[in-house]
Amino acid sequence: MSTALDIAARPKHAYLETLRVLLRSPAFVVGVLIVAFWVLCALFGPLVVPLDPYASDPLNSLTPPDHVHWFGTDQLGRDVFSRVIVGARDILTIAPLATLLGTFAGTALGLFVGYFGGWVDNIVGRAIDALLALPLVIVALLALAAVGASNATVILVIGITFTPITARTVRAAVLAERHLDYVAAAQLRGESALYIMFAEILPNVLPPIAVEANVRLGYAIFAVATLSFLGFGIQPPSADWGLALSESYTLMAGGAWWTVVFDALAIATLVVGVNLIADSVQGVLDR
Repeated sequence: MSTALDIAARPKHAYLETLRVLLRSPAFVVGVLIVAFWVLCALFGPLVVPLDPYASDPLNSLTPPDHVHWFGTDQLGRDVFSRVIVGARDILTIAPLATLLGTFAGTALGLFVGYFGGWVDNIVGRAIDALLALPLVIVALLALAAVGASNATVILVIGITFTPITARTVRAAVLAERHLDYVAAAQLRGESALYIMFAEILPNVLPPIAVEANVRLGYAIFAVATLSFLGFGIQPPSADWGLALSESYTLMAGGAWWTVVFDALAIATLVVGVNLIADSVQGVLDR
């Protein structure tokens, strides 16, 4: 992998070349198209869906896919296709915000720990390792059970649980940078620690942070869906995919597969799209 010093020394056109390399990657292009599709659904879905996603029609409950209900109807007679399209909005609001929160907090913590090192690294590093030993979903469930489930608390809880993971990545990158010449030059100029961390070191560790943020976004999407499925995430009457799975998965035994399959495919395709982008960016940076 290129060192952060090498990255900092590249001319600006090198970043354009990196973008051109990414655009020549089929995996990256496919990932972008998948994510872009769901983003468009989140932004404009309520305006283009053929039927009201929240309107119940008990007389047409559990109707198989046909020319009117393309993905069939659920147990309340609601159009599954419309709900899948509209359901992208909540998950693509909560997951990116939680990822941004975890990335910003983790970056600040990682810069602090990596730059000062010594006893600060030992104490905070052990605390980070202890937090990472706990399963994310279990921690999130305990926190949401204590404070109550809402969109804001889901964002906060997932963001906090991602903070130590991002901090560890940033810390490792900062440890490779703090003894380089440009940092020593800034220290000799009498620059403050905050200036050195955020103005000197941070720009040189942005590539691994960007990759980490992409990876965390995929995990955040899955975490939001999981929490909703367990009843601790997005609440009814939202058309959220995880919530829809929670409400309908028992119907699979009765043959109503369409109430589950399309929401599950939506989650899977979005996570795959995000991971394709992350893997492509990581591959380019490695080269």
